[in-house]
Amino acid sequence: MEYKDYYDILGVERGASEAEIKKAYRKLAGKYHPDKPTGDETKFKEISEAYEVLGDKEKRRMFDQLGPNYHNGQNFTPPPDFEDMFGGGFGGQGGFGGQGGADFSDFFESLFGGGFGGQHGGQQQGFGGGFQQKGEDQSVKVLISLEEAAKGVEKSLTLQVPTAGLQGQVTQERKQLKVKIPAGVKQGSRIRLKGKGAPGFGGGPNGDLYLEIDLQSHPLYKVEDKDVQLNLPLTPWEAALGTKVSVPTLHGSVSLNIPASTQSGAKLRLKGRGLGKGTSAGHQYVVVQIHTPPADTDEAKAFYEKMADTLPYNPRSHF
Repeated sequence: MEYKDYYDILGVERGASEAEIKKAYRKLAGKYHPDKPTGDETKFKEISEAYEVLGDKEKRRMFDQLGPNYHNGQNFTPPPDFEDMFGGGFGGQGGFGGQGGADFSDFFESLFGGGFGGQHGGQQQGFGGGFQQKGEDQSVKVLISLEEAAKGVEKSLTLQVPTAGLQGQVTQERKQLKVKIPAGVKQGSRIRLKGKGAPGFGGGPNGDLYLEIDLQSHPLYKVEDKDVQLNLPLTPWEAALGTKVSVPTLHGSVSLNIPASTQSGAKLRLKGRGLGKGTSAGHQYVVVQIHTPPADTDEAKAFYEKMADTLPYNPRSHF
């Protein structure tokens, strides 16, 4: 008989976790189920057989005892001590006898005595209508403003939602959804709406819908993760003498103290005024930009000339 590498059939490594094996099975079984347009009865049986073994801890342990030296399609002859190795658990009447009816390969029958024996993780494995699979998760981008991200908002969305028809076919249907965007979301945040994704197959549960937050560009703020940055224009005398100015934030205006002798490019922090909530909230950084009034009148020119005489300062002295 031919050896079957169940790991290769499911496309997983021999050290794959239970979750990885289940995920691989669901993907392949959903693709090749005979009721699907991409269905393949032979392939589906092979996938189901592989999961029947690898999805069961004891069967997987016993299969692993054969070692990694066999390959798909290779002629397989049990070693001389094959049955003794597992206390007679193989060979037709052993401890893994199932309910039959799955029409698995001779290789499976020789190992586990005819058993397609049960269910794994609440998912029916029987062939011919008993297969159930959770629907695929869906994802959609939701564009919101920075102010909405900071304070939270309720949005009414028109979405193309997959819906199962009477014959099991999946169609796209326009639906209105009201969703609450919590305060504190940032670029790329994902909000899960349970059961709002693609319909399940064979009576399986619907998938989930994920809203992916996309932040609109803002005329004042630049966003870096949870922090926001604001450029603050100051006159030379405000920067030199120090002052207090009203600064806009996503949470309302605040009074900011500008220390004397502040230089252009200085960055001042407003704690907790960025995106997020509570102790995990980001900050707002205010970047000083000194704007020089134009010397476009005789009086303005005379003023700058007096400044040059009074304040002989060379900002390039370190060159």
